[in-house]
This record gives sequence, structure tokens and C-alpha cells, in this order.
Amino acid sequence: MRKRFWKTEYSITIFVIFAVVLLLVPTSFITSKEAAYITKWNDTYNKIDYMFSAMNAHSDANIIKGLKKAKSYNQREDFVILLIKPYLRLVELDDEAKKYEPHYMNGNKVEKNDQYHFDSLYTAPNGEIVGIKDVKDDDIYHPGFYMMFDINGFKRPNVWGKDIYGINIFSDGKITPIGSGWDLEDMKDDCSENGTGISCSNYYRIGGEFNE
Repeated sequence: MRKRFWKTEYSITIFVIFAVVLLLVPTSFITSKEAAYITKWNDTYNKIDYMFSAMNAHSDANIIKGLKKAKSYNQREDFVILLIKPYLRLVELDDEAKKYEPHYMNGNKVEKNDQYHFDSLYTAPNGEIVGIKDVKDDDIYHPGFYMMFDINGFKRPNVWGKDIYGINIFSDGKITPIGSGWDLEDMKDDCSENGTGISCSNYYRIGGEFNE
């Protein structure tokens, strides 16, 4: 009788442990996955920041002069792409781009007329999807371009603030993460399941943590 009771107690203990593990593993997996995304984003940003610093160091790649010479917004965009392509070895997406559907962190789809929708999409050798967008502003106080990076490529989740991040490009060749200049509380609220996730690009750069 005592032996049977011990087996029952042992079985219950094993079951409880197994149930706890099942509860904890998904959370720890998501946390580690998000941490990996953030680390990759920081690496990507550092590389892009170095790239623009290198371009600005060469007088023949002066972004200000090139943008002023451009006669249309299409020329402006082509000029920036021309500068960036040799560094990132970008290849333009064609029919594949139609399958790519990014979303915001709150689950809403990025619509065609949205501020952070990108028509010009490219793929890099490391599998990243890169977007470039002219936002029609050429003074040094406002970004002239946005650039987005889906560090996970076509693989899901394709969500801003998870595997999609972005930068502002200014006419003097400086860059900042999107969300730079936002109030900290606004950034924290946006970089959550209730927000768009756009500002996560800067929030994670300043040490913010992923919010479930």
C-alpha cells in the first residue's frame, strides 16, 4: 500500500514539473527570440551608421550636393539607392515583393498609404529585406528618407518592432533610428502590443526591453 502511494505521489510530482516546464518554455523561447532580433538590429544599425560615415568622408559621395542636383523626387530616391547599393549589394525585388506583407506590433497591416509603407524593396545577401522611401524633405532638421530593415527577410513575423526596424536619413548624411526624439513614455507605449512598434527602432537602441 505504501509502495503504491509512493508511485502515485512520484507520478503527480513528475506531472507537475512537466506542466511547469510547458508553461515556461514558450515564454523563454519568445524572450530569447526577441533578444536575438534586438541584437541583430543593433548590429545592423551599427553597420549602416558606419556606412554613412564612410560615404560622408568622400567628397565625390556628398549627399547634400547630390540631392540638390536632383530634379525630381524619383531622382532623389535613385541617387540615394545608387549610393547605398555598393555597400549593401542590394537586389531589387520584383514579384516576390507582392508576397511581403508587413504588420504593426498591434496586429494591423501596414497599408499602402501609410507613412511607413515602402514601395521600393530590395534584398541583401544576408537575406534581409531593405526598403527605401523618399519623404520629400530636404532640410537638415527633418529626415529626407526612411530606410527599413526586415532582419528576418521573408520569414515571419514581418512585424515592426520585432523583426522590422528603420532609420531616418537626413540631407547632410546623418542617420538616426526611427523614434529618435520621441518622448520616452510615448516610445514605450508605442513599442508594445498596443502600439505600432515603429519607435522600437530607437527604444531598443537606448536600452528599452521588449514588452509582451
